[in-house]
Amino acid sequence: MTQRPQPARRPAEARRPQETRRPHKAAASGPALRLIPLGGMGEIGKNLYLYEYQDTIILVDCGLAFPDETTLGVDIIIPDISYLRARRSAVKAVLITHGHEDHVGALPHILPELPGVPVYASTLARGLLANKLKEFKVTANPLRPLDPGGRLEVGPFTIEPFRVGHSIPDAMGYAIHSPVGTVIHTGDFKFDQTPADGKTADFAMLAKFGAQGVLALVSDSTRAEAPGYTPSEQVVGQAFKGIISSAPGRVIIATFASNIARIQQVLDAAAEFHRKVAVVGRSMEQNVKIARDLGYLKFPTPLLAKEEIARRTKEPLVIATTGAQGEPMAGLAKMANGEHRNVEIQNGDTVIVSASPIPGNEEAVGRTIDNLFRSGANVIYHSIAQVHVSGHASQEELKMMLALTKPKYFVPMHGDMRMQVAHGRLATQMGVLPSAVFIIDNGTPVEFSADGSARRGKPVEHGSVFVDGSSVGEISEIVLRDRRTLADDGIVVVIATIDARTGKPVGRPALVTRGFLNGDEDNKLVEEAITIALKAIQHKGDRGAEVGLIKAQLSESVSRFLGKETRRRPLVVPVVVEV
Repeated sequence: MTQRPQPARRPAEARRPQETRRPHKAAASGPALRLIPLGGMGEIGKNLYLYEYQDTIILVDCGLAFPDETTLGVDIIIPDISYLRARRSAVKAVLITHGHEDHVGALPHILPELPGVPVYASTLARGLLANKLKEFKVTANPLRPLDPGGRLEVGPFTIEPFRVGHSIPDAMGYAIHSPVGTVIHTGDFKFDQTPADGKTADFAMLAKFGAQGVLALVSDSTRAEAPGYTPSEQVVGQAFKGIISSAPGRVIIATFASNIARIQQVLDAAAEFHRKVAVVGRSMEQNVKIARDLGYLKFPTPLLAKEEIARRTKEPLVIATTGAQGEPMAGLAKMANGEHRNVEIQNGDTVIVSASPIPGNEEAVGRTIDNLFRSGANVIYHSIAQVHVSGHASQEELKMMLALTKPKYFVPMHGDMRMQVAHGRLATQMGVLPSAVFIIDNGTPVEFSADGSARRGKPVEHGSVFVDGSSVGEISEIVLRDRRTLADDGIVVVIATIDARTGKPVGRPALVTRGFLNGDEDNKLVEEAITIALKAIQHKGDRGAEVGLIKAQLSESVSRFLGKETRRRPLVVPVVVEV
């Protein structure tokens, strides 16, 4: 990446703003600035935004999405970077807004295709990322510091990060100054006046950008449908204290492992009532260690080793764990199912689920809560107590962002389509012209011209890549369709033996089913299906038929018959053995 010459004694990312040149003034003519989302539009997750000017591309975030009920067996979903792959040499930097998985989780899979491209992030995000990249053995991309109040130059871009509130410390947005104008990219944010870490959003910096002139605001839409203001994180801390103060036994609190501010409030509440704290769950343990080493967590009392929990069943401990989304392999689900190595739920335990279900996870979360109740725990969750608040801005805060930045154009991001539409309507209420609101899908560029105009560009290649175990991109929609068929209607395997010379059947075909028939009562149906299969592969003459043709005949005939008889469509797999 080409950076402006600087004094050798100080790196570019450490410079103070007054030591650098002023942001670009908009050019009267020249190339357009292109904003291209490859993820994060019309969805929550998979965030990846490109800013392209001539032969320079910078990326903002590189996140994953979690599978839903239609993506069976898939571990995670990442953006398709075919557009970037064809322009690899133009990619000069990756800018990270914060350390949540939907903003950084795809990096281990995508960075190997962008060797040498540096990743800029704040201190905590850098610590979390270093651990993740080490785990995946990604070593060709340097992690470089860029904190709120810093400044960075990348080719024609000058980048200024600014502090925002969110559910993880050090969350940032970016002012991206280009020859065409300034774009404000908010990242995930809310305006919390009393954040747990005491660091509020930088209103002055946002107002400064607004006074200088903002070409476009690209803003978080997650809670654009929610009126009012999002409650402060301090509300959760007070709820923890109220519950812990009156709990008769242990208190188990499940939350996101990356929600460092929430974990700090667990530690503070436990200390106030003289309770020892233990942390369980691999990601929770890792993140707590990283945050402690970087100074983002303060421990009023030493942590209790998780191996001690089983030996202190009568003590009123506080246990922080993972699994607030009902993940089957996470700590809380294992506790609910009686399978956790260190924690066995007992009568008198209080369990706090300090998160709201991500869309698609409601059933898993509900099942975990039900199992905890069955085990004798008293479960407290978001719909009966304020043990969770969102890290995203509600309508009045979104209006405040618009009022501070005064953008000419507005692009709502990070939300389902209905959220983007609701956010666009808020922008028009705040004075943005309806024609200047761009509600776009992934892959659709917005092109900001040097003359001040903007328009939608021609869509670029985009999509989703499925990660299944060690396989990246090898799972296609055809595979997922077959998995859905197996889940819905089961599988039927038809095995036919034929004479290798003549192609005529040797004996009757065999039929094996799984997840389709119930047993003996379906023997008649099986026999009829075998008869249909036998007829399908019989042919006249002594010349052998093509094996591929025989398989197709088997599959088609048996599928048609079973569909007609049962009104179900199992996956029919033909197997032909030549003898």
